[in-house]
Order: sequence, then C-alpha cells, then structure tokens
Amino acid sequence: MSGLLALLDDVAGIAKVAAASVDDVMGQAAKAGAKAAGALIDDAAVTPKYLHGFEASRELPLVWRIAKGSLKNKLLYLLPIGLLLSNFAPWSITPLLMLGGGYLCFEGAEKIAHLFTHDDHHADQPEDLPEDPAHLEEEKAAGAIKTDFILSAEIMTIALAEIPPSSLAMEAATLFAVAVGITALVYGSVGLIVKADDIGLTMAERGRLSATRSLGRGIVKAMPGFLQMLLVVGTAAMLWVGGSIVIHGLDSLGFSWPEHIIHDISYAAADAVGAAKGAVQWITKATMDGVFGLALGLVLIPIATKILIPTWGAIRGK
Repeated sequence: MSGLLALLDDVAGIAKVAAASVDDVMGQAAKAGAKAAGALIDDAAVTPKYLHGFEASRELPLVWRIAKGSLKNKLLYLLPIGLLLSNFAPWSITPLLMLGGGYLCFEGAEKIAHLFTHDDHHADQPEDLPEDPAHLEEEKAAGAIKTDFILSAEIMTIALAEIPPSSLAMEAATLFAVAVGITALVYGSVGLIVKADDIGLTMAERGRLSATRSLGRGIVKAMPGFLQMLLVVGTAAMLWVGGSIVIHGLDSLGFSWPEHIIHDISYAAADAVGAAKGAVQWITKATMDGVFGLALGLVLIPIATKILIPTWGAIRGK
C-alpha cells in the first residue's frame, strides 16, 4: 500500500509539472501572438480577396482549403525551419524575410498597376474562353496559400523573437500553439466575413422581430461595399507589411537611413498635431511604409515579369 501511495504521489507531481509547462507554453504563446497582431490583421484582410467572385456554396470549402494550407505552412515548414535557423543560422532570417517582403510589394503593386493597364502576368489567356471554375479555384487557393506563407513566416518569426530564452522543446511547443491559435482566429474571421451576407439574408427572411429583419437587410446591403473595402485593405496591407519588412531588414543590415527618415517624419507629424500622437505617428509610419512598398513593387514588376517569371517558366518547362 505504501508503494502504491508513493507511486500516486509521483504521478501527481508529474501532473503538476506538466500542467505548469502547459501554462508556460500558453502564456508565452499569448504574448508572442499579441506581438504578431499586426501581421495577423494583415493576413485576415488579404485572404478574402482570393474568394471574390466564387459561388456562395464554394466559399467555405475554399476557406477551409486555404486554412489547411496555412496550417501546413506553419507546422510542416515554418516551425521547423524557424527553429533550425534561429539556433544554427540566425543571420539568414533577415534576408529571407526581406525576400518575402519584396514579394508582397510586388503583388500589391501589380494589383494597383492592373487598375491602370488592365494587364498582368496572368493575362495571356484567350479572352473568349472562360476559365474552368475548378482550375480557377485551384489557382486562387494556390495564390492565397502562397501569400499566406509569407505572412505566416512574418508571424512565426515575430513570435519566435518574442519567446524568452528557453529549451528547444519549449520554443517548439509555443510556436505550435501560436500557429494553431492564429490560424483558427484568422480563418474563422474570414469565414464569418464571407458568409455574413448569407447570415443577413437568413435574418431578413426568417427573423421573428422587425429589428432582426431590418438588421439582416442592412447586413446584406452593406456586404458588397464591405467586401470591396476588404479588397482595398488587403492590397494596402500587402504594401504596408512588405515595405515595413524590407525597411526593417535594411536597418538590420546596416542601411538604416530609410527607417530613420520614416521614424523622424512620423514623430514630427505627431508633434505637429499635438493630440492623439500615438495614432498620428502610427498612421504616418504605416503610410510611408506602404508608399515605399509601392515604389519597390513597381520597380520589381518589370524584373519579375520580364526576367524572373519567364526564367522560372523555362526551368519548369524543362
């Protein structure tokens, strides 16, 4: 009996240690996820633009498909790569992030350029032949997952940087919690956004109270404009995030003058206004990061469309 009691006491001790470890992981994950909130918002804003134009019945399946791709990005690729690089090659993280930031700038600038030129590197399909819906869905999902990879890389890198010195296992567990939690939050929000019009229609048709029916009709009327706004926000988010990544990377590599100029101008704007200095400073910095991202993206468009994409296509063709 004494041996059994001792065994139970040991089990209880192990359970307490395990519970404490879980609490530590969740606490670190919450702090790290909070630091990556800006990128998380960008991710949620960018994704709905890939769902534009699909039938209502295909929206949630496409969201689920992108969410699974996002989780795969984070858990199978970014988590182990991040742990390996942070422990064995920390010098490589900044150049890789800058490469991803440059891609976001290119994508955002290309969307804006398309408004004026009505031409992009996908415009070589015959105009009189409608694209196969299944192929279009495949293309949109692949594009969303590819963009998500870059935004997820930023989220995971920020989270990794915020984890205090700890064991490799603790870092891995914390990043796992961040990956799952952020993916659920982002794509849960995206699912609600894209189905809000259906929810509003149901409220308008089946609501028992007049206020419920009125609210439903208001949601239905507002959603087209809201989705269009999300398209704009998504493009702006690409330029803002991409520009800020590149600028911060340049500062880390010793080219600090772009970040210093933006920092000084944003502080000067905040001081000039006097009220709401924090908001003015953030808006000014975000705007200048976005302008930088747009300028960089416009420079990258001919490089990508005339050199990189044809070269990659030739390599794949071989």
